[in-house]
Amino acid sequence: MKLKQRAVLLVILIIIFIFTKVFLIDNLDTSAANREDQRAFHRMMASLRVELDPRLEHTLQSPWEIAAQWVVPREVYPEETPELGAIMHAMATKKIIKADVGYKGTQLKALLILEGGQKVVFKPKRYSRDYVVEGEPYAGYDRHNAEVAAFHLDRILGFRRAPLVVGRFVNLRTEIKPVATEQLLSTFLILGNNTCFYGKCYYCRETEPACAEGDIMEGSVTLWLPDVWPLQKHRHPWGRTYREGKLARWEYDDSYCDAVKKTSPYDSGPRLLDIVDTAVFDYLIGNADRHHYESFQDDEGASMLILLDNAKSFGNPTLDERSILAPLYQCCIIRVSTWNRLNYLKNGVLKSALKSAMAHDPISPVLSDAHLDAMDQRLLGILATVKQCTDQFGTDTVLVEDRMTLSHL
Repeated sequence: MKLKQRAVLLVILIIIFIFTKVFLIDNLDTSAANREDQRAFHRMMASLRVELDPRLEHTLQSPWEIAAQWVVPREVYPEETPELGAIMHAMATKKIIKADVGYKGTQLKALLILEGGQKVVFKPKRYSRDYVVEGEPYAGYDRHNAEVAAFHLDRILGFRRAPLVVGRFVNLRTEIKPVATEQLLSTFLILGNNTCFYGKCYYCRETEPACAEGDIMEGSVTLWLPDVWPLQKHRHPWGRTYREGKLARWEYDDSYCDAVKKTSPYDSGPRLLDIVDTAVFDYLIGNADRHHYESFQDDEGASMLILLDNAKSFGNPTLDERSILAPLYQCCIIRVSTWNRLNYLKNGVLKSALKSAMAHDPISPVLSDAHLDAMDQRLLGILATVKQCTDQFGTDTVLVEDRMTLSHL
């Protein structure tokens, strides 16, 4: 009998030892990951301010070559970017050698080629900084300053999935018209003393041109991604119908995420977590217009979701469109690294960081204080949403470690 008791006791001790070891290892791994997230946050904060400086030291490469080499399947630019100021300086100042109508889309833009052969997309100023866009959350023209702010928010969140953007002033008469294609040139007109153009796009109208102040037009330029990385367009699973009275399935089906998880590329790999990251990003900037998204071609779901076309953002600082967060509150998962970064940014850190990041942009101040304050408030809403999920499903289910093979089934 004593022998049996000893055997049982030994088995119990072995089980306790195994569980204790697993628990300790898991906690050590988690602590190490959290420490690395904290170090990454401090590195980001230390390199936040980007001064536009033409000097490129310790390299014979052009700014365009450096930026092209940065692009990999999961990043548009690396964590450490000492050349970023020189690249953005080139984007803001290099001579324009050709100007054409923008690539297909619904909003006014121009495609410029800068000295050295680099393509950039120019979006013109339409509104003053304190203008409030009323109506639907996706209403109004594109906001050029939103592209600038969204790029720097991408840096702050540590996603590194948005193409480089910088503000730029252009002289339409001396810099654009002499090198414009006939198609673009035919859309120029003079209103009062101001030079204007309306371009070619789905909603472009001669009656709704973008106008410079005199000849000088403020805008944003977005760096074109290298041609060796062709893009693939996808319908966003949480896209809107844009039809009055017709709801998308996710707007009435609370179990919609379960169906998404059974569909490629969301059934495995990083794409579903990218969708949730993007929902966080879009909610902070007030972008309710991501009906499609791009990844790199032939990626089998491994590519990042590229944060392109963020100009339908920062329209109304008083409008917090909670439906943008649907991927988060319906799926109730989020990356541990994203969760950690969001917590580091509360208590006013986000507003301060974004102001600092944009301070040296040529069109600074990029955002009004009302929009910056709105982001801090929206951040609290995101954190509260994640807490609701963890209260319901538990931390281990909701907070997903993104340094592992992912399966969402």
